[in-house]
Amino acid sequence: MEAMVLRAAGQPLVLESRPLPQPGAGQVRIRIEACGICRTDLHVVDGELPHPALPVVPGHEVVGIVDAQGPDVIAPALGMRVGVAWLAHTCGHCPYCGQGQENLCDAPLFTGYTVDGGFATHALADANFVFPLPDDADPVATAPLMCAGLIGWRSLRAAGNASHVGLYGFGAAAHILAQVCCRQGRSVYAFTRPGDDAAQALALSLGAAWAGGSDQMPPHELDAAIIFAPVGALVPTALAAVRKGGRVVCGGIHMSDIPSFPYRLLWEERRIVSVANLTREDGEEFLRVVAAAPIKVHTTTYPLADANRALADLRGGRLVGAAVLVPPGP
Repeated sequence: MEAMVLRAAGQPLVLESRPLPQPGAGQVRIRIEACGICRTDLHVVDGELPHPALPVVPGHEVVGIVDAQGPDVIAPALGMRVGVAWLAHTCGHCPYCGQGQENLCDAPLFTGYTVDGGFATHALADANFVFPLPDDADPVATAPLMCAGLIGWRSLRAAGNASHVGLYGFGAAAHILAQVCCRQGRSVYAFTRPGDDAAQALALSLGAAWAGGSDQMPPHELDAAIIFAPVGALVPTALAAVRKGGRVVCGGIHMSDIPSFPYRLLWEERRIVSVANLTREDGEEFLRVVAAAPIKVHTTTYPLADANRALADLRGGRLVGAAVLVPPGP
């Protein structure tokens, strides 16, 4: 098998040939068809997340075919198309797992961070943590749903019953979530880097009521704002745009420091909440939603060997929509 491997934080990934991994008890091996590139991958590669299990293969938006099963594994079946997301395994017995909050597990494993992920031709996965996908699912279009879609869905749930929703950072997650919001009858206000005309045009084409720079105020007071950009300065900016009792949801795993801000921005029962990881229930629920009303995912594909170029394009803000790596065929 081939894999793009991170050997040291802040260094380019290295293309390696490795023996084909053999699944252990409770595991399946997946022949990868596509793997989306998430901003979290960038945080792992750039050393902004602590203690990755180096050397590690990044990537946690994986779609592929089960081609081997470990002992005692019945499902998913051989030949089934599945998705693999960020949450790779939980302990099952800590207080959080016992209370239905497996996303907060005390001893979790994470795909592409503490176990090898999908920037490869093959990967191992816990059979209990993969998502069955339709046989006719488009691997490239489906891969970004495995994190950008899932974390957007969990963020929307954290936003509550919001009719007017602001999305700060209109990348992979926001362009998926905007379509979900519009189909639910919510009004979407898209905030991009100032002057990013391409992202603003995409937002409007997907049904946003308004699109502008993050330095602008929306034409309507927001019930909730969801921040996908890893920029702490957007928290007080978003607080200034939400109504009394509104929520600001931080949807990323990493964000620069939030600057001090006047208490009046938080007053009147505005709230700041964060979203951490996801649960399998989130994934199952979201995939039912998109099965009933398919989402148009805008992607740019790269060969597996060009993972460093794809990461650089994401880092430099040169992408509209989602980046997806495609390994060489079998």
